[in-house]
Amino acid sequence: MTTTARAGARGNPWVAVRPGDDVAELARTVSAAHRSFVEGADTRTGGPGAGASVRPVVFDSWVRSRDRGVNPRSVGDGDPLGGVELGGYRAAHPMALVRPVVRRLLVEDVADTGLLVAISDAAGRLLWVEGDSGAKDRAVAMHFVEGADWSEDRVGTNAPGTALAVDQCVQIFGAEHFSAAVHDWSCSAAPVHDPTSGRILGAIDITGGPEVAQPQVLALVRATVAAAEAELRLRLLNSPRLLGAQAPGLATPGSAAPRLAVLGSGRPTLIRGGDRIPLSRRHAEILLLLAQHAEGLSGDQLSVLLDEAELDAVTIRAEMSRLRKVFGADGLGSRPYRLLVDLDTDVDEVRRALEAGDAAAALAAYRGPVLPGSDAPGVEEIREQVRARMQAALLRSGEQPLLARWTATPDGRGDSAAWAAYLSSIDPRSPMYDQVRARIAILDEQLGG
Repeated sequence: MTTTARAGARGNPWVAVRPGDDVAELARTVSAAHRSFVEGADTRTGGPGAGASVRPVVFDSWVRSRDRGVNPRSVGDGDPLGGVELGGYRAAHPMALVRPVVRRLLVEDVADTGLLVAISDAAGRLLWVEGDSGAKDRAVAMHFVEGADWSEDRVGTNAPGTALAVDQCVQIFGAEHFSAAVHDWSCSAAPVHDPTSGRILGAIDITGGPEVAQPQVLALVRATVAAAEAELRLRLLNSPRLLGAQAPGLATPGSAAPRLAVLGSGRPTLIRGGDRIPLSRRHAEILLLLAQHAEGLSGDQLSVLLDEAELDAVTIRAEMSRLRKVFGADGLGSRPYRLLVDLDTDVDEVRRALEAGDAAAALAAYRGPVLPGSDAPGVEEIREQVRARMQAALLRSGEQPLLARWTATPDGRGDSAAWAAYLSSIDPRSPMYDQVRARIAILDEQLGG
């Protein structure tokens, strides 16, 4: 089967290697597509043919990874959660309830097979990594270890992180990983859900060689997830509040405060303990505005910040009532509307790095514009402030790698000043110099037209 035919072939889009595929040829094709994407033109689709040569789920994940500033040449969490903190966190986590099922169905059979079995929380934090001892030793080099953050936001395309990002079982084969450091590995993962509420609790993953990308391995992972969810359902019959009482009390690793994620093109999310709670755009707007105004906002003030036409008081009260059901009634006050608990945001993370003068950390945390789909005046102001501060910090730094990453982001692609600074940092003898100069010429033409 040819590459183009395969990319458009019908079948399970979540399976990486299909019956009849030549694994060696597939590896070469995907590797070439990855190289084209990473080193290609500064367009939404990467290099020529990159999108046609890989599955849509992989290509979409590559785009998200690039737009969020993930480095395709390195991977992993250099400072994983560990020791007593990790032990306490995972012991209290709902995924601890299904670990015996996972061990019985998967872990006990993978000794001396070169395979690893990992259990993560809903945010992509690896709680347990078990299996073949030699494989565990090799996986240390890419920081695939207990306590490490393997979310798609942190390391790019990978089975557990991408499964959580799209809420689907998925396989990632070799160079389909966004990070080149993981190209020798393949993995199959699926999310685990609370059988009552449907919220994601975590993920189960098998990692190893190319054989892990076969359909039967994904079927095995899905069967294990089904058994795990059945175990949870059985436990809930005897303890109906087991998950509901346990999960909200979990502390986010390293922080007791809930966290609001509003940067980039993904759906805004409230991260609380091991939970990732999707938010409507309006609820994310309200929480972000309240987080920026610790003194609180009156109904009229909030209305003006949310809509140029100004929302009426009844609409504001209705939105706040719905938000209390998501965020918790104890966390929101009224008269004025205000937060009664600490709420960290990814916007605050960027600002802290900027205030510390660390442009590299700020860019790593900056995964895209603030709520890019929002036209709320208050949000637009925050969005522009953060973008302008990011641009200023990067121009001051003049560091070529940072400017290269910034000009590949949605904000940086049309940033003429950043492109000019990037060009001035490149050796004129480098092939990249001509590429960047050509991009500047295109921008000049677009702006002039």
